[in-house]
Amino acid sequence: MRRRFPRFPLAVAVLGTATLFAARGEWPWQRLDVPTAGAITVSSPFHIVRDTLHQGETVTTLLARHGVVGLDLSGLANALSFDPRRLRAGQEFSVRVGGVDDAATHVEFRTSPEERLQFIRTSNGSWRGESVPVRWDTDTIRLSASISTNLYNAIDDQVSDAILDRLERYNVVFALSEVFSYSVDFSRDIQVGDRFTAVIERLTSEEGDTRFGRVLAGEMDVSGKSVTAFHYGTGKGAGFYDASGNALKRAFLAAPVEFRYISSGLSRARMHPVLGYARKHEGIDYSAASGTPVRAASEGVVSQAGRSGGYGNLIEIRHRNGIITRYAHLSKINAGVRPGARVSQGDLIGRVGSTGLSTAPHLHYEFRVNGVARDPRSVKMEAGAPLPKNQLTAFLDSRDHLRALLGPTSGPSRPVTE
Repeated sequence: MRRRFPRFPLAVAVLGTATLFAARGEWPWQRLDVPTAGAITVSSPFHIVRDTLHQGETVTTLLARHGVVGLDLSGLANALSFDPRRLRAGQEFSVRVGGVDDAATHVEFRTSPEERLQFIRTSNGSWRGESVPVRWDTDTIRLSASISTNLYNAIDDQVSDAILDRLERYNVVFALSEVFSYSVDFSRDIQVGDRFTAVIERLTSEEGDTRFGRVLAGEMDVSGKSVTAFHYGTGKGAGFYDASGNALKRAFLAAPVEFRYISSGLSRARMHPVLGYARKHEGIDYSAASGTPVRAASEGVVSQAGRSGGYGNLIEIRHRNGIITRYAHLSKINAGVRPGARVSQGDLIGRVGSTGLSTAPHLHYEFRVNGVARDPRSVKMEAGAPLPKNQLTAFLDSRDHLRALLGPTSGPSRPVTE
């Protein structure tokens, strides 16, 4: 008969003995030193090379520089609605290189802010292309600055690159000047110490690029008066309105040309720079670079377009209520602008020049009422069209929301939370 030993007391004894040796750091047998392997670092078999298309260089040359073989952009272009001839110097490319044969396997570049093209090498060595949309996220920011010289310098000097880069700051200036183009002549109305505040949309791409979206609201303290603008509506019905719901759009633009400064204004007499003697000056001179676009101040019918003595190249437009506008010293009169032609407000009609009795590029602009030269700022214009009554309540709610985002005009430029 086999003798049985109690298992449970034996197990307790073994565990107790092991615990005692472990606590004392001693073992009844020799421990084996097992070497520990170091951490294994796995590096990516691929790397990204970025390059820029040089002046006078072809895309084929750039791709060959990075070992891209067999990629025919022209052959893939039709399917992607893309024209390789539109690529210009400065275009950035990224090429992924690596793998067993250390070859280029992926080419990528942006064709627009909204689209990226990717070309991927397949297992048989051919290439396939695809269009990938670029995702942009929208946030709302508030810009505010004091004006010492002009609107552009105010925004450029007081809005940091962290908020918007220089190019996008310029786009903001252009948009704001369009919003207030019926109420403010930025060349004559702006004074030192005037302020502006604007709430705009800023777009940020998945790659970290930022760009200006659109103006949502703006307020300008100009020459002692406050002018506000609130965006309202969608699609073709969208526009800017004052706090009461009247459209900012008026019968006439405040200024018909993009400007740098006014060289001389309306006066009874001034020393003519060419003739050398005092001569009645019945207009406003907008000094601007040659070629600067000139716009029709209001809708009307062209009554004259061509050479006209000291005016040089002149366009004259007849409007309602006995008003005539003249645009002189033009370097170019646009095709289609001829006597009898109808023009709409804001239409491009010509380019700034220095033809006729002129010493430097500028636009001579006349605003005549029943044949008498008037300063357009002194002429009472019709108010903008009001919103329909059935839209006024919704507009006022939107206005109050945007007004809260505008905040005080002295506040800093910063992101805002809607």
